[in-house]
Amino acid sequence: MKIIREEVKQAAKLANLDLCDDEAKQMTAQLDAILQYVAKLDELDTSGVAVTTHTQNLVNSFREDREHDSLQREEALSGSAKQNSEAFVVPKVVG
Repeated sequence: MKIIREEVKQAAKLANLDLCDDEAKQMTAQLDAILQYVAKLDELDTSGVAVTTHTQNLVNSFREDREHDSLQREEALSGSAKQNSEAFVVPKVVG
């Protein structure tokens, strides 16, 4: 699979990255090498290989979920730095 510089620049734009021409050229070569390697892996016959989710036999050690009453609003808000008696008050992060 061949990736072109325009695709790299578009991906950089979506990721809010400002790449100069040299960086875009280098990134294009690196991503192309990665995609070629992944394409090579697709050639392997894995039909007889069992699906693996972990490299070790792990057992879930979490406790069972139990239903219980939720915190009352006043109790939840009591530990906050800023609140307005109805909700937490946080700085605005979206313009």
